[in-house]
Amino acid sequence: MKGLRGLAVGAAALAVAVAGCGTSASNTGTAGSSGPKTLTVWLMDGSAPTTLTDALNKEFQDSNKDVTVKYEVQKWGGIQEKLTTALTSDTPPDVIELGNTQTPKFASEGTLLDLTGDASNLNGGEWLGGLKDSLTWEDKQYGLPFYASNRTVIYRTDLFEAAGITAPPTSNDEWLAAIEKLKTANAANPDFQALYLPGQSWYTLLSFIWDQGGDVAKKDGDKFVGSLDSAQAKAGVDFYKKLVDASGTKAPKDTDEAKPQQMEVFGTGNVAMMIGLPWELGGAVKANPDLEKKTSAFPIPSKTAGKSAPVFLGGSNLAIPAGSKNVDLAKSYLKLLSGKKYQDQLGAAGTVPGTSKDTASLASNPVGKALAASSANGKVTPATPKWAAVEAGQNPLKDMLTAYLTGAKSLDQATGDANTALTALLGG
Repeated sequence: MKGLRGLAVGAAALAVAVAGCGTSASNTGTAGSSGPKTLTVWLMDGSAPTTLTDALNKEFQDSNKDVTVKYEVQKWGGIQEKLTTALTSDTPPDVIELGNTQTPKFASEGTLLDLTGDASNLNGGEWLGGLKDSLTWEDKQYGLPFYASNRTVIYRTDLFEAAGITAPPTSNDEWLAAIEKLKTANAANPDFQALYLPGQSWYTLLSFIWDQGGDVAKKDGDKFVGSLDSAQAKAGVDFYKKLVDASGTKAPKDTDEAKPQQMEVFGTGNVAMMIGLPWELGGAVKANPDLEKKTSAFPIPSKTAGKSAPVFLGGSNLAIPAGSKNVDLAKSYLKLLSGKKYQDQLGAAGTVPGTSKDTASLASNPVGKALAASSANGKVTPATPKWAAVEAGQNPLKDMLTAYLTGAKSLDQATGDANTALTALLGG
């Protein structure tokens, strides 16, 4: 498919190079002050293509006399600790990129600049809704969306055709019916899996819970409490089990999509579908180039025919440290980056633009089209600094899935125990 390689690299694997750097005698002042100034920008490794950052930094410098963009690429490993140190120093960077689940933590600590009053000047009317929620803390906006990516159902077009499936499923019932057709058509292959679905793919689980009208947690006063024991959340967990049982998946029930890497399993050629990110398809194609012309994608189906399920938007936000000495310049830089010109380049690179609803550049191929269609219905995890403890520790959602899928616990017991653990983490 045309453009697949660029798309499949995604937000996690695009190479980013230093686009422009330099120093000056002064790092203070605003856009209107005289004398040389340096605007320090930290973006994460893999977030934007070099062509974008080269052009962006050059245009900004050309438009701002005596301003040099000191562009520094950061690694995700250890970035939270590095940001914690930098944001409390006397010389923080002027523009930073944050993971969307990291933003509430730094906003709550008072180390990010309140940009609520600047939203309209930063293309606020076009912001991606799910990411906007992730940068909101106590009803104020502490940044702007940068980009996002989400999961779609990546599938083998040749296997679908051979099984007599003429169109991608658009409901859960159609999805289950397609699985049965695929299993029947490939009954002679003992290694065949209609859908590869690991036991602990909790980001995928979120789609099913949200689709049923539930959530993992809800606001209770000034804190969040678990809501996994609701009827809607239980229905989402139960559908996950239905997919696992129906699919013929050979994936472990006690690990997630990284153990083993599901793209490697898909690349063997014995899997008809996986629920994954664009870069995972890229990895499978790299290992098995024959798949490039045999793969496409469709949005995760909903229980309601003709609709797609909500998806978790993994992505990044951009923010200005509260201690920046170049606030006006930083705002001008973000204004330039949030415009359609550079947002279109993000879309062309294979990620969902954060501040532009125009996804035409992204939807230029089938995989990008599915990604764009899904992102409009995107959501994020609860906007609380304490969510980090859920992901970093013994994730109750993973334990819940394994316990229910293996039969170690009933649905009520598994969701109830997970809900107790989740409430403790969010309230502790």
